[in-house]
Amino acid sequence: MNRSRRAFLEVALTAALAAAWSGRAGRAVAQQRLRQEDLLGFEPLGQVSILHVADLHAQLEPIYLREPAVNLGVGGARGLPPHITGEELLRTFAIPPRSHLAYALASSDFAELALAYGRVGGADRLATVIKAIRDERGAGRTLLLDGGDALQGSYTALASKGADMVEVMGALGIEATTGHWEFTLGTERVAEIYGTRQRPGASKVAFLAGNVVERDFEEPVFHAVRRFEKGGIPIAVIGQAFPYTPIANPAWMIPEWSFGIREEALRREVNALRQAGAELVILLSHNGFDVDRKLASRVDGIDVILTAHTHDALPRPVTVGRTLLIASGSHGKFVSRLDLEVRNGRVSDYRYSLIPVLADVIAPDRELSAIVRRIRAPHASMLATELGRTRSLLYRRDTFRGTLDDVICAAMLEERDAELCFSPGFRWGASLLAGAPITWEDIYNATAITYPACYRRTMSGATIKAVLEDVADNLLYPDPYYQQGGDMVRTGGLAFTIDVDAPSGRRISELVLLRTGKAIEAERDYVVAGWASIEQATEGPPIWEVVAAHLRRKQVVEAAPVSRVNVRRGS
Repeated sequence: MNRSRRAFLEVALTAALAAAWSGRAGRAVAQQRLRQEDLLGFEPLGQVSILHVADLHAQLEPIYLREPAVNLGVGGARGLPPHITGEELLRTFAIPPRSHLAYALASSDFAELALAYGRVGGADRLATVIKAIRDERGAGRTLLLDGGDALQGSYTALASKGADMVEVMGALGIEATTGHWEFTLGTERVAEIYGTRQRPGASKVAFLAGNVVERDFEEPVFHAVRRFEKGGIPIAVIGQAFPYTPIANPAWMIPEWSFGIREEALRREVNALRQAGAELVILLSHNGFDVDRKLASRVDGIDVILTAHTHDALPRPVTVGRTLLIASGSHGKFVSRLDLEVRNGRVSDYRYSLIPVLADVIAPDRELSAIVRRIRAPHASMLATELGRTRSLLYRRDTFRGTLDDVICAAMLEERDAELCFSPGFRWGASLLAGAPITWEDIYNATAITYPACYRRTMSGATIKAVLEDVADNLLYPDPYYQQGGDMVRTGGLAFTIDVDAPSGRRISELVLLRTGKAIEAERDYVVAGWASIEQATEGPPIWEVVAAHLRRKQVVEAAPVSRVNVRRGS
């Protein structure tokens, strides 16, 4: 069966199943009738099953996680998956509203559906899904890969310098990973955990990052490739770490290492692997979806790109030539299963499922539950301490605004006595439902980094505009190879207009200080607060202390906008 015909049938089948779920399972979940086997149901195909998780961000426990309502695409990616959201996404993939798939994949009706379908993820639920597939297919036909950003994003990961997640990844049986936020642990810690080409690390998981080299002589730092044989098929997995780590994160933490896309080196690697007999070539990537889409169009011979970094979740692969792009979401919310049939050294057929890890439906695995309890036990009381409550839904992801970021910005404005503030457009961080307590764990889930100082300094109006222009250029440059960051920087106390399709340096205009209602003056200095500065000498209290102080004083918060962003787009 050709791929276009198969894709049509898969969409039709998805629509039929989802329609059934919308009528029966959409209501039944609240009555505990949605079953684990319904989520895991899959007709095996071919010789090998590839399992993929990505951007776990150290989330050991189930959480709520709202998908973005705005995921802006620019250049050639405008209007293409994953840059369609909400109702448009549901229509494109024939997913009926209010079904469990709609809850998992779209922001529409999130707060209401969250009450019916519950939390997602959890290391012990991931283990159940993974073990069920391994039991069905056999370990000799199953390959489990992690897309990076696993060791950062929670208090226990911060306190243990990633050791908690190293243990969990080993217990899950992950066979290879790559990195981005891992590098913010510093060169010594990364080498201690994952080793280098010269010496092994403590972790049992292979760390693959062929695009990281030494600055002086450009010698590879890590292994680029791990070879496997699954189902009798020789498989080569190439690892690609986030190419802009020293730009998006502090370069002083990894001073001896250089990063990049290194397209030509990747091309040579793929050709060499093919010539050496690899019948299945997989790129385990932390480039981001749009970078990988371009890469797939320029480097022949890659069968599958398991993409990460941008936290996108798509219910079916995107095909570029003969390459399949798989987007598996974040925070343990999904597990991708890709079954492949390989004939004459290339993929001849595939079958795919993006499995939503609904924590109230999937039974926890006992072994992983015990590990998670042990890891969390010394900190459980502190993490559960309530600091305040929220009247409104708090979430982080959207291209230009997150309500959780509004709370962080409000805290900086008040606690640091600033006229305006900057907060990074990080994609990681769990969602909180209206009426929920806000605990220490919730704050750390949104702020746990190794460079957390909340600064207070003066900046000229010209510098403020330059900061916004620089971040906008990283986010909105039409060529994805030049996109280097997360979502747009969040601001507090500031109004401005952003012209998405304008040239570099001319996207930001009409800056107004909300406190006075007056235009920002280029020559005047303003008191600015912010956090996650990549400068080494940044001083200030950790951001989590600033937010905690704010919550204790307010007791109840509501995510009212603390900035105003006017977005313009060309036709």
